[in-house]
Amino acid sequence: MSEFTLRPMRPEEWSEVAELIYVSTNFWYQIHGRPPIFTGPPESTQVFCRIYEALDPGCCLVAVSHATGRIAGSCFYHPRETHVSLGIMNAHPNYFRQGVASRLLQAIVAFAEKANKPLRLVSSAINLDSFSLYNRAGFVPRTIYQDMQIAVPPEGIAYTLPKGHRIRAATLEDVPVMADLEREIAGIRREKDYRYFVENTDGCWHVSVLETEHGTIEGFMTSVATPASNMLGPGVARTQEQAAALIAEELNQHRGRNPVVLVPSQADALVHTLYGWGARNCELHFAQIRGPWQEPKGLLFPTFLPETG
Repeated sequence: MSEFTLRPMRPEEWSEVAELIYVSTNFWYQIHGRPPIFTGPPESTQVFCRIYEALDPGCCLVAVSHATGRIAGSCFYHPRETHVSLGIMNAHPNYFRQGVASRLLQAIVAFAEKANKPLRLVSSAINLDSFSLYNRAGFVPRTIYQDMQIAVPPEGIAYTLPKGHRIRAATLEDVPVMADLEREIAGIRREKDYRYFVENTDGCWHVSVLETEHGTIEGFMTSVATPASNMLGPGVARTQEQAAALIAEELNQHRGRNPVVLVPSQADALVHTLYGWGARNCELHFAQIRGPWQEPKGLLFPTFLPETG
């Protein structure tokens, strides 16, 4: 087995880590007979480095090969008020099955244990290697998500608001309320993520809130549009009807595009509403947690930028 040194990613290594993410992810899907995930240029995945480092500077570990000096693997992680989230993790195809992912995971598990916080992630249900890696490390699958892709027509998607509700763009004043709502519904809190999305210094985010006619926020939904990621989430809602309105509103921010949203499989009415909008299933994911977990008192919509299950 090759030997590796784990250390934080350096700023000058962004391009190498971005290429690792691009090559590793696409290689796995293609050798399993599926189309590549990233179809833009390799540098498109630098968005992960840029956004993750803006949110959590220094929170990316790289595994460097003693033999070659090259980065054999990388893993981002996100410390939050209530938990630690395991972000995108990759091993270069040249170092598959050499213990790179295991070493990286052990380090993040140790970090979460030292902080006395649960560790959360969203992992592919079709990648049994990664499922086994996490499962052996003590992660428990809690929710199945359907990755649903929707081709949004130029005219947008018509939807009906729940009675007595309205949707508007989020403001910075909404951010603490949004964070508290997610804490109430899902038991997790990550205020700085939502502040970052609403500030939108990258120019690629949009956030909608759903509120009652009295101004009480009952749900929200984020979306991102970059060459490497066009997704809805993160978001929460109390009911499936509220979630449908929020999803439609964010889909309409991406007319003519094909965004993806991760929908809890048990939300059957919502799933069938999306089918009615032409959605198709493109993958399944598990939300997995190592440590304490709260059964959601509503609906939670994860994403991969940044990840939290």
